[in-house]
This record gives sequence, structure tokens and C-alpha cells, in this order.
Amino acid sequence: MTDAYIYDAVRSPRGKGRPDGSLHEVTAVALGKQMLNALKDRNGLEGHAVEDVIWGNATQAFEQGGCLARTTVLASDLDESIPGLSINRFCASGMEAVNLAANQVRGGAGQAYIAGGVECMSRVAMGSDGAAVAVDPTVAMERYFVPQGISADIIATEYGISRDDADALAVRSQALAAKAWEEKRFDKSIVTIRDVNGLPILAHDEYMRPGTDMQALGGLKPAFKEMGEVMPGFDKVAMLKYPHLAKINHIHHAGNSSGIVDGAAGVLVGSKEFGEAFGLKPRARIRATAKIGTDPTIMLTGPVPVTEKILAESGLGIGDIDLFEVNEAFSAVVLRFIQAFGVDMDRVNSCGGAIAMGHPLGASGAIIIGTLLDELERTDKEVGLATLCVASGMGAATIIERV
Repeated sequence: MTDAYIYDAVRSPRGKGRPDGSLHEVTAVALGKQMLNALKDRNGLEGHAVEDVIWGNATQAFEQGGCLARTTVLASDLDESIPGLSINRFCASGMEAVNLAANQVRGGAGQAYIAGGVECMSRVAMGSDGAAVAVDPTVAMERYFVPQGISADIIATEYGISRDDADALAVRSQALAAKAWEEKRFDKSIVTIRDVNGLPILAHDEYMRPGTDMQALGGLKPAFKEMGEVMPGFDKVAMLKYPHLAKINHIHHAGNSSGIVDGAAGVLVGSKEFGEAFGLKPRARIRATAKIGTDPTIMLTGPVPVTEKILAESGLGIGDIDLFEVNEAFSAVVLRFIQAFGVDMDRVNSCGGAIAMGHPLGASGAIIIGTLLDELERTDKEVGLATLCVASGMGAATIIERV
């Protein structure tokens, strides 16, 4: 098979996912367009330079509906001969786009792809597509559906993760994100977002709260306690699936869960021959990709089994991985990953994560691949693994190796 390489990775700053957020005026098409144009300009992509644009987004409705990928290509400066494919693996959409692109290259179906994703959560609300997994009783009741926050609290209860553990991870995320920005670690990848007049409107992740400490987080009420215990009583639904749990310990709140934000990211993936044709030097090889389905009630444990799967398929051990990016959907997701594999926390999310900077659903997978690549280069490490939990019970992972 042909090797697939990462030649470039870009992302937008993440804007608060509210009407007063800096990116609220920017549509998903306009935000994605700026990612495509950045990759085109940075890498001299003229004509039919890539086979396809594979673009992920989780809420495929309204202005994020249709084939958003093709619409974004037409809005961009890319040649109109380049098609577009929209995909949805919920929170892993951006990663799945990159993995699909890599496997297309490896299989000989084209020399290069642009892959990534976008989510404008201030404009198209999460869940506004009326996803059947949550609202169709023939599925939701039989599979004991509960909201993700309840699932995160089930993980905490099942694996003995305390409120203090979760809050400490959140404080760490905020501190590391602030340090990463202070040390300009994101400079290689960040694309300043501009308005319709070409004026800059956001150059820095704006969701961050750098001064967050344990005392501040300690004053926050659990976000999912009422919906779990009172109305509509999701705890009882979950305990039908997990009858050994006497009570669900609700530890998650806005401070130790991922932020709702707007954002986009893109990755240029291609063969060795593509790089030679355009005079580009590969930065990393995509060594392995994997995805898996998991229990849809607890839902968010996917990073553990998908990591086991990708390590087995790649012939690597957990000790062969220098750095990890584990998407911080909720604190318990990352803490369970560290607990399961016994990895040193210093190797995990070294620039902070979605708790501090936000989780633009369709873009996050591509964002953490780009961050992992930048950190491998900065620290002169070789091999990294990125992984995400996924709504309705899935996991996705990518292993990259510097070249």
C-alpha cells in the first residue's frame, strides 16, 4: 500500500459558541472556506491538486446541511473541479475525515486530499437536527439512551473518579492552554479569521479562563444532577442498564466539561508522489487509523477500546507512544483513559484541551491531530496517538509518526 503523509494542518481560533462570540457572524461555509484557502495558499495548490475535500460536521442541518463540503469548495479559491464529501461521525467527524482521506491515498484512490471539519455551534445548535438516536423511542428506549453528561457521570461512578479528580484535570487544562498560547505553540497552525471585509475578528481561542482554580470550580453545581435525579429522571434509565450502581455520582459541570464553541480545521494528506510534484516536504506519516462501537448508554468510553484496537493492528504497545491527545469532552473521559493504560499524565494533552479551549464538534478530531503533530515537532518526539469519544457509543483513533 502507498504511505499517506500529513503535509500541513491548520485551524481557526475557537470562538465562544454564543451570540456574543467573536465568530457568531461567520457561517460554517465562510469559516471552512478560510481553512481551505489557507491550505491552498500555504502549499501552492493549483488546479485539480487534490482528489477531494472530505469535511465533517456533527449537526448537518440548516446552513450546515446539504453537502457542506462541496458548498465550501465552491465558496473557496480551490478549483471547481475538486468535489466535496460531507461526513458525520459526531465528535470524531474531523478525525474520520482525515482517516478516510489517508486510507483513500493508501489504497491508491487519488494522490491527495484536504480533510477536516467545522462546527458553528453559536449558529446551529447541537441537537437541532433532531437526531433519531435521542428522539426515536424505538431506538432510545431499547438502548437506554441518556444525555452525554449523564454518561460522563456514569463513567465517574463506575471507575471511581471523584469531583476533585475531575476539577483538577480542568485546572490543568486551563493552565496548559494558557502556557501553550504564551509560548506561541499554536502559531504554526492558527489561521486568523476575518470578516466579509477582510478585517481580522479572531486570532486567539477566546473561551479560555486562565485563572481557573479548584476553589472557583468547587462553587459550581453539577450540571446534570437535576435531569438525572428529578426530571426527566435519566438516572433511573441508566441504572436499568447498570443495576449494580446504587446511585450515580454527578461530578460534571461547565468548568470540567468541554466548551461550546465555533471552530474549523483542515489537514492536507497526500502520497510521497504528491509532495514531490508540489515541492512539499511531509511532516508525518499516518501510521494507523481505527474506529469502534461501544455501549451507547455509558457512551463515552470509546477511547479505551479503540486505542487497544489501533495498537494491536499497528503492532505498537502503549509504551511506544510518545504523546497522546485525548479529546476533553468531559474530565472523566480523559481520566478513564489514563487509568486504563497507566500512562504518565505529562504525555497526555500537553497543550490543554477542549475543557479550556472548547469542542467544535465536527472540527475537534482534525484539531487534535494538528496539535499532536505540532507538539511532536516541538518536543522532538516521534510517535503520537489522537483519540476521541463519540456520541451514541463509538471511538476513533489515529497514530501519526514524524518523518
